[in-house]
Amino acid sequence: MKIGIFTDSYLPYTSGVVRSIQTFSEELTRNGHEVFIFAPSYRDCSQENRVFRFSSIPSPTNRDFSLAMPFSIKLKPTIKKLNLDLIHVHSPFLLGRLGARYARRLGIPLVFTFHTLYEQYVHYIPFAQTLTKELAQRISRGFSNQCDLVIVPTAAIEDYLRKIGVNASICVVPTGIKVAEYQIGDRNWLRHRFNLPTGEKVLIFVGRMGKEKNINFLMECFEIINRKVRNTRLVLVGGGPEEENLKNKANELGIAEQVTFTGTLPPSDVVNCYAGADIFVFSSVTETQGIVIGEAKAAGLPVVAVAAFGVSEMVDDGIDGFLTELEPSQFIEKIILLLENDDLRQEMSLNARKNAEKLSTANCTAKLISCYRQVIERGLYEK
Repeated sequence: MKIGIFTDSYLPYTSGVVRSIQTFSEELTRNGHEVFIFAPSYRDCSQENRVFRFSSIPSPTNRDFSLAMPFSIKLKPTIKKLNLDLIHVHSPFLLGRLGARYARRLGIPLVFTFHTLYEQYVHYIPFAQTLTKELAQRISRGFSNQCDLVIVPTAAIEDYLRKIGVNASICVVPTGIKVAEYQIGDRNWLRHRFNLPTGEKVLIFVGRMGKEKNINFLMECFEIINRKVRNTRLVLVGGGPEEENLKNKANELGIAEQVTFTGTLPPSDVVNCYAGADIFVFSSVTETQGIVIGEAKAAGLPVVAVAAFGVSEMVDDGIDGFLTELEPSQFIEKIILLLENDDLRQEMSLNARKNAEKLSTANCTAKLISCYRQVIERGLYEK
């Protein structure tokens, strides 16, 4: 198959969406398919084979994010020459809408992955947030219903889309994890790189430093944990617009000495961070999947997470971690239980590694290929 991917974010920008596109593209190529990516340009963007860049401007609410200008005189002849079998878009905006337009012009299937609960991200828009939430649902519903197939990473998101009125075909395909890569991290790297004291038990969060990740809740819980359990540390891996505010929050809570901010790290170093930690902690309530939970499990970390949307399907509660309500006492209780019970933590670690295999890139890409073939065959039949 020849697959055209249209996305409003791509490398060198880092996010769950970018990671999903990158992971599936590599595995699809390994399976003999041809993948062509249409994406925004960024500063210091390197030339890549089969990646077509659009002129872009920085987003006013996140300077690291670029907004593509969705037109190019080269696009029409390029698309015609590629002879694509389907177009797969990864947002209902800018380049996603451009991809949808070309799918209709070419008479080929349009596939859309619903990565983001857009209504949960309206804090990036400085006005009319109630109206914007309603508009976000309307956009999600309207765009999804124009597509031949909607991919969702978890069944919880399929339920959400059905509830807001999406009637298009939906297929559940999680983003795969390169499981083997997360099992070979250097256990000593994290302590050496950030001069962490010997003997501390490390709670780790990996993700973007944004309001939607609910890291304030995590830090407030850690302040209590740190008082109750000696020699504990919280490591926050990632960068983003809230990083400075979170550092100020750590100072206000009196835990700055026990909280380590790593900033944005290359993937190999993130693997080493997982390897050097004891428990993965996650308090976001906006995830459609929570890819980092799968990565943490592949690295053998038990997980304590707030049970919301897609996250609830990423943790086998009581087996490879714990799911809690968005309630500090529950969240704190489960973390302390794992900190103080080495046998339980080791048992859940083994279960986490085993369960992560279900999310291997090979398994998830096989599901995606099957969905592609079904929508192509359905389109041919309908013609």
